[in-house]
Amino acid sequence: MAKTMMRRVAAVALVLAVLVGAKAWHDTMRAPVMERLVVESPALPAGSPPVTIALLSDIHVAGPDMPPERLARIVAQVNGLKPDLIAIAGDLVSEKRTASRIYTAAEVIAPLGKLDAPLGVVLVPGNHDHWFGWEKLATEIARYPQIRVLRNEALTAGPLVIGGMDDDFTGRADLPATMAAMAGRSGVPVVLTHSPDIFPNVPVQVPLVLAGHTHCGQIAWPWGGAPATMSDYGDRYACGVVRQNGKVLVTSAGLGTSLLPLRLFTHPEVWLIEIRPPQR
Repeated sequence: MAKTMMRRVAAVALVLAVLVGAKAWHDTMRAPVMERLVVESPALPAGSPPVTIALLSDIHVAGPDMPPERLARIVAQVNGLKPDLIAIAGDLVSEKRTASRIYTAAEVIAPLGKLDAPLGVVLVPGNHDHWFGWEKLATEIARYPQIRVLRNEALTAGPLVIGGMDDDFTGRADLPATMAAMAGRSGVPVVLTHSPDIFPNVPVQVPLVLAGHTHCGQIAWPWGGAPATMSDYGDRYACGVVRQNGKVLVTSAGLGTSLLPLRLFTHPEVWLIEIRPPQR
């Protein structure tokens, strides 16, 4: 009797393991979900056309889950959205020990060279980019003039003023320098950062902050939240849209994976953010 019960328990455990494994692989490899947000800004004159930003983050090119071929398909999908600007919030690559293959900097960057938007592509580094070797990645990025790298710097892109932060997780972020670079420019201020943890310190004059890094936990609870987020604030800024003190934070779940090549109860995503004048 006891042996029969043990066999039944073992069979149930095996079925559950197979189901969880299938769910995890589906969550990892599914096509990115297109999340959308509308933000109103008085910095856009009444009657101005809206401007759209496609936010990508945490691409983590590495085998088995994010080979360059998969990234190329995602790039085509993003281009099909026809955003005005494409913003990449760091972690282009992964050097995780569980990877089945680590790709060269050239292989990582080549698909991103196909990104196309009228106002260009803006990119900030993430912690894995520095650990992999930022100079190697930067050399390849320089081959594609539509991609601008910001490291505690700013640029004007059409009606937008983009301040790009270097990575906060590895101690390279300089918010005062970024704000100084944005000062005096005309347009809608937007801060692009890898980690969302800078959000409480961003001045209220900046209405929109775009981030990644957390993967929304990557492996999350079915009921929401996650055991770990790689954020000093836990779940507070770890996923999706947060509104605080007149500012809006968008933290993307990203596209690839870190540490383990699996997601569970999270999904790859691309955000399409429309900025428009206030509506009467």
